[in-house]
Amino acid sequence: MSDPATAPTQGEADRRRWIALVVVCLAMLMNALDSSIVNVALPSIQHDLHFTQSDLTWVVDAYLISFGSFLLLAGRLGDLVGRKKVFLSGVALFTAASAVCAVAPNQGTLIAARFAQGLGGAVSTSVIIAIIVTEFPNPVERARAMSAYILVAVGGGSLGLLAGGVLTQAVSWHWIFLINLPIGIATLGLGIGLIEENAGLGLGGGVDVTGSLLVTGSLLVGIYAIVTAATRGWASFHTVGYGAAAVVLLAMFFVVEARRSNPIMPLRILRVRSLVGSSAVRGFLFVGMQVLFFFGALYLQQIRGYGPLRTGLAFMPTTVVVAALSTGIISRLLLRFGPLPVVVSGLVAVLVGLLLLARADEHSSYATALLPAFLITAVGISCASVPLLSLAMAEVPAADAGLASGIVNVSMWLSSSVGLAVVSSLAASRTRVLVQDRHSAVSATVSGYQLGYLIGAGCVVVGLLTVLTVLRGPARAVSMASPAGGGARADEPAPVDGIVT
Repeated sequence: MSDPATAPTQGEADRRRWIALVVVCLAMLMNALDSSIVNVALPSIQHDLHFTQSDLTWVVDAYLISFGSFLLLAGRLGDLVGRKKVFLSGVALFTAASAVCAVAPNQGTLIAARFAQGLGGAVSTSVIIAIIVTEFPNPVERARAMSAYILVAVGGGSLGLLAGGVLTQAVSWHWIFLINLPIGIATLGLGIGLIEENAGLGLGGGVDVTGSLLVTGSLLVGIYAIVTAATRGWASFHTVGYGAAAVVLLAMFFVVEARRSNPIMPLRILRVRSLVGSSAVRGFLFVGMQVLFFFGALYLQQIRGYGPLRTGLAFMPTTVVVAALSTGIISRLLLRFGPLPVVVSGLVAVLVGLLLLARADEHSSYATALLPAFLITAVGISCASVPLLSLAMAEVPAADAGLASGIVNVSMWLSSSVGLAVVSSLAASRTRVLVQDRHSAVSATVSGYQLGYLIGAGCVVVGLLTVLTVLRGPARAVSMASPAGGGARADEPAPVDGIVT
């Protein structure tokens, strides 16, 4: 037993937890920035390292492939050996890889370092939600912590566009990677002292090497097929072949896991309705969010003539809205109304925002057409994302929190990546058809964007229907367990979303 004289006071423990939240959010900030900051600097990278147009895509694809492929495995490793160890290892790898990216003298070095960067990002990101869940068992505090996480995850993308434009224009593309070094070093230093380690399940029963290789291989092959489909074609032998191989590997994985006594992914986790349902809804929501940023940036630059820096500034109001709602507004709404009304209202707001964007044409102005839609969508994303994260973990045993965190991230990443790839392909096809029918290039391009927004809105509708049909029961249970629903008082520790551990 610890000495009462040296045991931390409640106030000290609270400060440690909130500072630990800042630490994991710093790591999330690096990953969120990196998802968009590189895109702005691609022309400069191509010029300096003499990339061909086709090879240049690997600067982005190498990161995407490794990031998506290792989320699930890394999340489960956090349950087995300790989430703090896994988190800090990921941050260290991401930081070191960023340094190599910054000084890369040739194409091969940069692509290899970007793959390592994606691996580090996957390892650190995979356990962040699980760390937040275990650090903040009180529903009131957890809602606030989740709001801060959503602020960084959503706002980091628009900040990346702005930072990429500033650094590339003012200094050089090397600095988009160097900026990660002080953040990574600070995260490591603070994380070592402030994040508490969970009691891992251990490796005493052995490691499910076969299952680990199968699921990682399936994701690796499948994601490779997805990210190369834009250049190879969705119906090409290359894309279909690799996609089929990924499905076969995944089927073999499920067969192996059903027979293992120590599976890397216990199949019981897939029977947790709140986890599977909320992960699906988040996937549909993030398709809409990706459509917002992707087509919004293209519209501003190709139709309105904005530069990279001005485009980044145009998206800043969305970050401001998310930041304002993260100050405690969302947590108070959750306590007052419960998760279901907040999620539904958020999804409806995203739907309205996307439908407004679908009406924008080549003559629409930013102030009267785009900005109101951006703001409405930002409100909706904030309102929907926080309760969906809470619902995802609501019925998950504490010992499986890392695996559940990995499933949440994988489902979101795959859904948004595949969704955006499909939507952008359909939008491009719409544009080509209109150009062949002798429409002007500008009107045809805008029409393609409008179709993209409408498809994104359709995905949000599917997510809304999923909430109403699948998540009503879990949402009601979380409401009953919250202080407003008659559960623990706001000043009392509560079980992990009602689960006694």
